[in-house]
Amino acid sequence: MSDKPGWTSPGSPSPDPDNGPQQSPPPQGPPPPAGGPPQGWGQAPGGWGQTPPPGWGGRGPTPLAPKPGVVPLRPLTLGELFDGAVSTARAHWRTVLLISLGIAIVTQVAATIAMRLFLSDSEGLDALENNPDPTDEELRQALGDLAAFTSVTGIVTLLGSVLATAMLTMVVSRAVLGRGVTLEEAWGDSRSRLLPLLGVVLLVPLLAVLAVAVPAFALALTGSAGLAALGVVGGAVLAVWLYVRLSLAAPALMLERQGVIASLRRSAKLVEGTWWRIFGIQLLMLLLVVVVSGVIEFPATAIAGFIDGEGTSSLTGDIGDMTWTYLILSGIGAVIAATLTLPISAGVTALLYIDQRIRREALDLELARAAGLTGETDPAGDKGPEAGGPDHDGPER
Repeated sequence: MSDKPGWTSPGSPSPDPDNGPQQSPPPQGPPPPAGGPPQGWGQAPGGWGQTPPPGWGGRGPTPLAPKPGVVPLRPLTLGELFDGAVSTARAHWRTVLLISLGIAIVTQVAATIAMRLFLSDSEGLDALENNPDPTDEELRQALGDLAAFTSVTGIVTLLGSVLATAMLTMVVSRAVLGRGVTLEEAWGDSRSRLLPLLGVVLLVPLLAVLAVAVPAFALALTGSAGLAALGVVGGAVLAVWLYVRLSLAAPALMLERQGVIASLRRSAKLVEGTWWRIFGIQLLMLLLVVVVSGVIEFPATAIAGFIDGEGTSSLTGDIGDMTWTYLILSGIGAVIAATLTLPISAGVTALLYIDQRIRREALDLELARAAGLTGETDPAGDKGPEAGGPDHDGPER
């Protein structure tokens, strides 16, 4: 994100008055009698879209919040978060499709090749399936093949996730302001942040794993299986709490241009006091991704198994019998599922970050200025989009 007045998407020009807003407010006049926000899109005491309380002289309902892009510039509801992610994919479908489809294809091709090389032709795994008492050499070979497959797919998936998160977050940041974005612009905006984002993507799950492993290991040293199990359960709860608390670090790093540790702290500050809400939205998003992926991948896998006779055995767990035909056909289903779910998960997370800043820091005012919905100049000068600064913690709206 460039250091320009308001919250400007990376590489975008400053708002140009000649371009005209979608719905311009009246010219700036004297301050309102009550010292309230500018007329037309300020939040009235009764809340957005609600009728003011009696005694206000019958001024009528509060004006609707401006909507220069995919979401209105006000605190977002659950439906608006998901609708905004879908609307972003629809409004910028070429860019979003190229990003998500390209990453899905590369990731799945690597996984398919690795599965065929390390699992389907693995003598060690064949021995484990057919021999109830495998030798030590067969066990070592099976574990080595599994480790190689996991390493290849894990690294490729990790890099693909980082690239998708970075570029799709940039697309969302422009879509909120109603601005278009090409693939080249999304790449140019995000490439300088890929290494720091990789650090965040690695560090967050690592901290979650340590939250489970450390208490479980400490209690296991007592020799009590019950205490060890209690440590695992307690660690799992701590891991979920920590993961949700740090779940907004990626968009904070991309949009505020902060470092890895600063982004983790920023996420913790934004989530503070609203943990359960963030948890519920993230859980719903995860369930949606799982359901959509299952609806697409299961039929594709079944069809692949029936088309390729030998591939049907993989449906019952015979990994060694998977053929190239089966792997390619089932991989097509996985590519389609990833192409559809990547924009949703990245979009909801980015919009959730924006929503938290609107609620805590009145970021909607800065976004409105950046979108050209007011003639005011930015009082923050060239400080960029961090309304109130990273440490600002105003009242939540």
